[in-house]
Amino acid sequence: AAPVQVQLVVPMTVVFGPGSVPGDLPRPLPFRDVQEMEISVNLRTSVTSRYEMRYRSTTGQEEAALAAATAREADAALHPLQDATLGSLTIYVVPETSSLLPQGIHVYVGKHRSALVRAGGSLAALRARLREVTQVMSFTASSIAAALSHRVPDGQLGPDARRDLKSSLGYEITFSLLNPDPKSHTVDWDIEGAVNRYVKPVLDKLSLVANFSVDSQILYYAMLGVTPRYDKESSSFLLSAHSLPHVINPVEARLGSSAASLYPVLNFLLYVPERSHSPLYIQDKDGAPVRTNAFHSPRWGGIMVYNVEAPASPQASLPLHVDVDMARVMEVFLAQLRLLFGLSREEVPAEFLLEGPGNEGLADWELDHLLWAHTVENIATVSTTLTSLAQLLDKIGNIVIKDDVASEVYRAVASVQSAVTKLSLGHLHAAFQASKEAVTSSERAFFDPSLLHLLYFPDDQKFAIYIPLFLPMAVPILLSLAKIVRETRLRKKEPTKMD
Repeated sequence: AAPVQVQLVVPMTVVFGPGSVPGDLPRPLPFRDVQEMEISVNLRTSVTSRYEMRYRSTTGQEEAALAAATAREADAALHPLQDATLGSLTIYVVPETSSLLPQGIHVYVGKHRSALVRAGGSLAALRARLREVTQVMSFTASSIAAALSHRVPDGQLGPDARRDLKSSLGYEITFSLLNPDPKSHTVDWDIEGAVNRYVKPVLDKLSLVANFSVDSQILYYAMLGVTPRYDKESSSFLLSAHSLPHVINPVEARLGSSAASLYPVLNFLLYVPERSHSPLYIQDKDGAPVRTNAFHSPRWGGIMVYNVEAPASPQASLPLHVDVDMARVMEVFLAQLRLLFGLSREEVPAEFLLEGPGNEGLADWELDHLLWAHTVENIATVSTTLTSLAQLLDKIGNIVIKDDVASEVYRAVASVQSAVTKLSLGHLHAAFQASKEAVTSSERAFFDPSLLHLLYFPDDQKFAIYIPLFLPMAVPILLSLAKIVRETRLRKKEPTKMD
């Protein structure tokens, strides 16, 4: 792979509230400080993270906002006063005794790009807490390594590193309702209303990252392909964890969405089990029932089993009418969507309190998380694509490169350089846009139709095609040439007549 050198710069503002300034500050406020860390990927790929910190005291407005009763109120009041640049962080330091943060909580992470941190007494203690905050709110070494997963030696990646979706210019989301037993169940789901209410706010927020299209379908007589096991004790049917991978293939054959798609497709399936296999529960690896009765498959999507309550009287007429509780279903599907985009909130220290993202489905800093990872991944992808293209063109000596292909290559190189420069200036949004343009240009150049037919038409194929055409014509021509040569030689040997 081509060498990639990237410096990720995070502009940070550390704001000291009244009574929170540590006694051992090296110089009077305001002052600046820089911290650098090396993220090891491999020998040819170096990623440096650089935190450019600006320390200052609160303004009057910020002081008033920090006097709020709760951390949530303070976060809402501080939001209009802070730097809203993508990728930047504002950290407000409150006194150790502050009642804004609950007992035992040292750090409160808000919905936007700011956090509240207890002072910790000394500068060293504060710095340690700031480092923890940046690990949660900004990128981490593991998220950058996952973005560069094709460059990282296999042993160095965690089991979840390849779970996240690869960076793409667009994604297609398909919601499918599977009703394998329409004789027994008539299922109604208000998917349009649910998408507008629950999914649209999340996709509006993610529209910075990529374009999204959403569609839905109802599939009848679509089976899971795995026969569940009957459990006498609970008089229910069970699907064990090890059989779940076998569920997807038979179902996917019916979905038919990914065949014609340019972009990755995310499938979210709601399965209403047939009457003969109801109720159906999913078990985890330890045999315990899964609370959500759902599972997700990395880079593919998720399946939720929706059980229908048996009718009270056995004489109830079939088919039963089922109204799906969309709030319950969408809660599961949105959690799976977050997992697919690598936005799970698992590895947070115990003394951290994270504000829920609310209706939008993800906090501003989580959006930045995605942009950091996708920008780095795009830069690496473009460098690999252009290197492959250069190697390919070197192998084909007689290739003609048209001007529009050359200009796409130049544009891709310029955009990648721009993205790297913007990252080193701390301009995340501009860097991400430049990296997207670079991907578009490099792919246009690589898949240009004028290059494609030459790749499949090497020299030895030309000989194989033209020899059968020219050989029959060449035989009489060669024989005639031989005859002419013979005749000229004979003429030269004949003595000229003398008068």
